[in-house]
Amino acid sequence: MRTLISTAFVSLDGVVEAPGGEPGYRNSGWTFKDVEFLPEAYEIKGREQEESAALLLGRVSYQAFSPVWPGMAEFAGYKAMPKYVVSTTLGEGDLVDTWGETTILRSLDEVAALKETEGGPIIVHGSASLGRALSDAGLIDRYHLLVFPLLLGAGKRLFSETDKDVQKLRLVEYAAYGNGIQKQVFDVVR
Repeated sequence: MRTLISTAFVSLDGVVEAPGGEPGYRNSGWTFKDVEFLPEAYEIKGREQEESAALLLGRVSYQAFSPVWPGMAEFAGYKAMPKYVVSTTLGEGDLVDTWGETTILRSLDEVAALKETEGGPIIVHGSASLGRALSDAGLIDRYHLLVFPLLLGAGKRLFSETDKDVQKLRLVEYAAYGNGIQKQVFDVVR
C-alpha cells in the first residue's frame, strides 16, 4: 500500500488558508509577510519532492498551482511525476498540458484504490477541503506540518470539526527554528 502524506503550512490556531498569497482571504500570504524567512525551516519541502512518487490535489489547489508550478524551478520535481486531481466538476479539457500526466479522480474511493497500487508515497499539497475529507475517511498516513507562530482567527482549517473517534498520531520528526516555525512530522497510528 502506498503512503498518503498531507503536507501543510499551518498557523498555531489551525488555519491553512492562502499561505502563499492566494486571493480572497484577508490574511493571504501569511507565511511570507508575517514570519522571517529562514531557508533551513523549509528543508522538508525539497525532501518531499525527492521522496514523493505522485502528487494529489483538490480542484481548487490544482487550478491555483497548475498555471504556475510547471514553470517554477522550485517545483521541477513535481512536473515529471504523475498528478491526480480529486474533483466531481473538473473535465479533461480543464487540465493544463504543460504539467505532465494528470488523472482526475471522482471520489475518495478512487483515492483509496490509488493507495492500493504499486509505487512510492503520494503527497497532498494545499487542498484544504480534500485534506479534511481524506483525514475523516482515514486515508492519510502521515502529516508534514510547518507550524507558524501566528494566530489567524478565521480561515479554512487543517482538520474538520467532524465528531469522530480519537485518532492517535506518533511524532516521528520535529525541529524548531529561530523564526518560531516548528516542523512536526506525524505518522497516523492504526
